Amino acid sequence: MENIKLGLLLMVVGMATVFLILLIIIYIGKGLIEAVNKYAPEERPTAPKRPTSASAIPSQAPSVGGSETAAIVAAVSIVTHGKGKVTRIEKI
Repeated sequence: MENIKLGLLLMVVGMATVFLILLIIIYIGKGLIEAVNKYAPEERPTAPKRPTSASAIPSQAPSVGGSETAAIVAAVSIVTHGKGKVTRIEKI
């Protein structure tokens, strides 16, 4: 019975030690993240305005209409969150 008590005591001490070390690592990581964000903030580049109207897109195929071009431009803008640009539309 004495061996079981000693084993349980060692298990509890070991688990508590691991738990405390993990808490220390978590708080050090949070502090490091805050320090980096405070002293070296992320630079956010300003994106140039991109045309979203259908008239600003050169269309290579005469069979693609204005409303279809506008729909394509809108879909690309939604999917790419404004980062995509339609430069040419070709009917395949």
